Amino acid sequence: MVPQVSERDVLVHARGLSKRFGGFTAVNGIDFELYRGEAFGFLGPNGAGKSSTMRMIGCVSPPSGGELTILGRDPVRDGSAIRARLGVVPQEDTLDVELTVRENLLVYGRYFGLPRKLIRERTEQLLEFVQLEDRARDKVDSLSGGMKRRLTIARSLINDPDILILDEPTTGLDPQARHVVWDRLFRLKQRGVTLILTTHYMDEAEQLCDRLVVMDKGVFAAEGSPRQLIEEYCTPEVVELRFDPQLHDAAAEKVKDIEAERSEVLADRILLYVQDGEQALDIVRANGLEPLTTLVRRGTLEDVFLHLTGRRLED
Repeated sequence: MVPQVSERDVLVHARGLSKRFGGFTAVNGIDFELYRGEAFGFLGPNGAGKSSTMRMIGCVSPPSGGELTILGRDPVRDGSAIRARLGVVPQEDTLDVELTVRENLLVYGRYFGLPRKLIRERTEQLLEFVQLEDRARDKVDSLSGGMKRRLTIARSLINDPDILILDEPTTGLDPQARHVVWDRLFRLKQRGVTLILTTHYMDEAEQLCDRLVVMDKGVFAAEGSPRQLIEEYCTPEVVELRFDPQLHDAAAEKVKDIEAERSEVLADRILLYVQDGEQALDIVRANGLEPLTTLVRRGTLEDVFLHLTGRRLED
């Protein structure tokens, strides 16, 4: 008998989950549980194992080892039944540009075998939800990038999924369009939809995720809420120092003598991780260093990522 998933149950359960491609191990024995109504993020550099994990959760790639249940079911044996209860927003929009905005939803709803009346009702509700009702008769090709992304999200919701899987949901969008998408996703979370996402944007992860993991080389380097990770792996303040490019290397050597909990020398700036940023700046200048620009800011998820992986997301 297939176990039923209640409101309080774990929706995704993984123990020792692995994915191998020949002799290469993309995911190496990870453990996690995802709960109804939360937003869970996978962060990591390219090749960390995020996409392989998401494909296993989406039932399009079978695990090589370990245990995985989704909505109380086995993804290998019950893949079709699970997929019928998932919504997927791929990194690249796969909309039918020859159809209108409304037709994209109507056609997609038929893939799930839903009654036509229900599809029509949900289509109108979703167009209103993503603020595209006034573009319903327009061809997709005429939409902006942000509008296409919102339509892709609407399409993924036509089957009223239990879990919405989003792969880089706002890549390529301008800041205003990103914030509109964030607003729609936040409203979905408020409605109780479970979100699983990957993102290269640290501010996006902080805005949307209740919990997240940082993956690197197929394993989890850290797990927790954004605030927990920042408190554990970063200092309250970070000082950013930018020098004349010709003086950058020499300044980096001098900065090593300045007391800080941690420092990072990047190609264009030097970061000092400290308790008191203004005090650290005074010490920098007292050591004869005069940066072109300075910035004292709070610690962020990007600092956590840099600390845990030693490189930036786009590397």
